[in-house]
Amino acid sequence: MWILFVVLLVPAGAVGWAIGHYTGHHGTRTVTVTASAPAPSTNTVAATTTAPATTTTAGANAAAGKAVFVSSGCGACHTFAPAGTQATVGPNLDTAPAADAKTAGMPLVAFVKESIVDPNKYIAKGFPKGVMPSTFGTQLSKTQLDGLVSFIVAGQK
Repeated sequence: MWILFVVLLVPAGAVGWAIGHYTGHHGTRTVTVTASAPAPSTNTVAATTTAPATTTTAGANAAAGKAVFVSSGCGACHTFAPAGTQATVGPNLDTAPAADAKTAGMPLVAFVKESIVDPNKYIAKGFPKGVMPSTFGTQLSKTQLDGLVSFIVAGQK
């Protein structure tokens, strides 16, 4: 009887362990980022540019910044056409940063970065203090923060 027990249950236990061990998702993290493709160009004239390499870097930062914008939930509170969002909890990022930076007497890039890192330092007219989380300065890496700033600045009208 014990032999039957050992012969049947030990292999079943070993197979169960192997299946659980090799099909488990240890350390796997799923991140979903949704981004819409740009509209197809109707321009049929080929253009050549001699833009400096920094433009490419800024464009790459802005593209990475869109992913940060989406994954950080910025669109839940802000309207921003380049991201396809239309929320009104916070200022409209299509126009407010440029106007508010001018009012605050700051360069646009510095103002946008400060508004993300220390959102209560300057409060846009018509919005209450303390609504935007003040943790983005520590949650985002320098690269993520720079990309997010580039994305917002590039989208100013």
